[in-house]
Amino acid sequence: MSSFKDIFDRHSWDLEKESIYGKTAADVERALTSPARDLEDFKALISPAATPYLEDMAQLSQQLTLQRFGNTIQLYAPFYLSNECQNICTYCGFSLDNKIRRKTLSDKEILAETAAIKAMGFQHVLLVTGEANRTVGVPYLANAIKQIRSHFANVSMEVQPLDQHEYEELIPLGLHAVLVYQETYHKADYKKHHPKGKKSNFDYRLETPDRLGKAGIHKMGLGALYGLEDWRVDSFFVALHLDYLERTYWQTKYSISFPRLRPFSGGLEPKVEMTDRDLVQLICAYRLFDQEVELSLSTRETEVFRNNVLKLGITSMSAGSKTNPGGYSVEPQSLEQFEISDERTPEEISELLLKQGYEPVWKDWDLVLE
Repeated sequence: MSSFKDIFDRHSWDLEKESIYGKTAADVERALTSPARDLEDFKALISPAATPYLEDMAQLSQQLTLQRFGNTIQLYAPFYLSNECQNICTYCGFSLDNKIRRKTLSDKEILAETAAIKAMGFQHVLLVTGEANRTVGVPYLANAIKQIRSHFANVSMEVQPLDQHEYEELIPLGLHAVLVYQETYHKADYKKHHPKGKKSNFDYRLETPDRLGKAGIHKMGLGALYGLEDWRVDSFFVALHLDYLERTYWQTKYSISFPRLRPFSGGLEPKVEMTDRDLVQLICAYRLFDQEVELSLSTRETEVFRNNVLKLGITSMSAGSKTNPGGYSVEPQSLEQFEISDERTPEEISELLLKQGYEPVWKDWDLVLE
């Protein structure tokens, strides 16, 4: 059976970059007025030629988001289970060669963190670990999901890519969604940033969404890590990937996230800067390209930026985040994966949303419906 790799291999990074940077004002105006935008329109909307049209894009993006999602923003909390990792990644605090004290939550600690997150009001958690099959493999993840499933309406996961049969084992336990980012679609640079560990296998990671689709996951999240390579080209490949997945696994829902490189212990300076204005352009471009996709913004971004951009296409946000295992109650001082920028409490984010005319949604799924 074919996979996205077959499509990816027919595209050249350099030719797509040339095509994006060659778009003109006429291409942008055609994309803005098109009733059904395609990938060429998306290229125009993320191109430098579109920057004078940012206000038009923002207004249209806001309108389309309100039509599809209404005045709602979903809230979720990341739930870090472990910082064990067997990969070397040049941009991550959990990297194998980073000499930190490793921590994996025990059953008792998982329940303590569960209580702390529930006390903040969350019904949707995103389980996060480093990529360490031997320590936090499928048996550990299955046990964690079993422990917390009755406490939350929605359990998502961002861990190492798994095989199809492993996803098929976890989904019946209550796994609702899986986030897996390609980091960069530039194959040569991907190898530079992932020199050791299973994550160095570019193709295995690239085909993870296919394995998720075949396993029948309810929702999957895509994205690139902005700062590793040209954000416009990486975003095109994310859109290409999304377009293929929506056509192939049409019963699955999709979300896009926009992680930008953040400081961490032993950190990497971004190769390519993505400005706030660039990120606004990208959020609007995704919304104009795809009215169904959910767009998520994390606490990596600053308070001011999140305040101003949430109306332009965003449908979900994290709040009060801790990026270290046990960060909410068990071991608040353990090493973070990266520094967060928006340190407001979930209550403060909820009040912000209400003041801006939005309803904070703490869950989008109920156990009674299963």
